[in-house]
Amino acid sequence: MSDLRRTVERFWAAAEARDWDTFADTLAEDVLYTLPQTRERISGRVRYVQFNREYPGDWHLRTERLVAEPGQVVSWVHFKVGLEEMYGISFFTGDEEGRISAVTDFWPEPYEPPAGRDHLTERY
Repeated sequence: MSDLRRTVERFWAAAEARDWDTFADTLAEDVLYTLPQTRERISGRVRYVQFNREYPGDWHLRTERLVAEPGQVVSWVHFKVGLEEMYGISFFTGDEEGRISAVTDFWPEPYEPPAGRDHLTERY
């Protein structure tokens, strides 16, 4: 099996560069994209590339961390749209050709911690 980690690195670099041909080349034809928080699913390379191409705003991302094992990669990315910043966690599965066959994205919302534990923690 090809190195899926390098494929995911190319995926994120191509997304940031808006290089949709390279982005598409990282994906299997029948890629499945899942967003559990909104219960949305996109099937197929063409539709997934279009989804990313049409994402609104002047967004930018940087990869914070990649964790890889054969056939699977998890990424943590920092995503910025205008003044809004968020972090996302993505789970990637690869196919036999080293392309991405499935992506599951989680975009957690930040929240304030519960009261009463500030004596144990520090805010950053």
